[in-house]
Amino acid sequence: MLLPSLAILAGLLLLVWSADRFVAGASAAARHFAMPPLLVGMLVVGFGTSAPEMVVSVLAAAQGNPGLALGNAWGSNIVNMALILGVTALLAPVLVQSVILRKELPILMAVTALTALLVWDGVLSRLDAAGLLLVFAGLVSWSIVEARRNKGDTLARETATELRAHAMPLRRALVLLVVGLLVLVGSSRMLVWGAVDIAQSLGVSDLVIGLTVVAVGTSLPELASCVAAARKGEDDIALGNILGSCLFNTLAVVGLAGVIAPIDVGTEVLIRDLPVMAGLTVLLFLMGWGFRGPGRINRVEAGVLLTAYLIYTVVVLRSMSP
Repeated sequence: MLLPSLAILAGLLLLVWSADRFVAGASAAARHFAMPPLLVGMLVVGFGTSAPEMVVSVLAAAQGNPGLALGNAWGSNIVNMALILGVTALLAPVLVQSVILRKELPILMAVTALTALLVWDGVLSRLDAAGLLLVFAGLVSWSIVEARRNKGDTLARETATELRAHAMPLRRALVLLVVGLLVLVGSSRMLVWGAVDIAQSLGVSDLVIGLTVVAVGTSLPELASCVAAARKGEDDIALGNILGSCLFNTLAVVGLAGVIAPIDVGTEVLIRDLPVMAGLTVLLFLMGWGFRGPGRINRVEAGVLLTAYLIYTVVVLRSMSP
């Protein structure tokens, strides 16, 4: 298993490097084409950090490993909401001031409920997957409208500050965008090959590998960007990355993988992974909505999220034992 393990390690390192370049290039290029800062924050940055999940899941589905595709997408959501947001809020409490993000919180709950409804029969068919992609298209359209209406939103101001701080010539931005994408695809192929090979060697399902090693690895770009944003006091960017990534994973990543190959959703997923993802989504809404003012995810709540992730991971790992 040495070679597959090295492939996973190298794939993860290159994945993080390429995702950072991809998002940086895309954001800078969007600024050159006069895209509103709020739209950059909602789509380019929020969805761009999920590029690793998208490429890994699409490749996994195309190579006949739909379990890895689903585990990667849903596992990344669990990692984002529990581990990454927990670590971020533990370093510095996250204050939710953006009107847009407060609107995205119930949208994420609705999208999660829709997903649960579609897979409750034990399979995500191509028709179900197409429905998720249709909803994703509607979400993108909504984002464009909101970006034009709410130019003064705190997320827009924080994103504009970041874009000015990391401004670069258009040519360099496009080079970073292309190079980042190419390396992203190559490193994803390495990661998928290594993960599937190890899963087969250990006699465990590719779903479990997707929920653990691959999910954490493909979520590292979100961790880096969220921690960096929190240290700068850009709380809305940090939460925006989490929400944007979860929406993208649930709709676009699972949707694309399901269109390529229908996904069988096992009983263990319905009684373990889906309820955890749904529960974390509700918990995130309760923490971030702010019923008596701006939402605030404090260090105590961060501890709750991290504890939940630790317990979930132990349960998943115990399922690997015969």
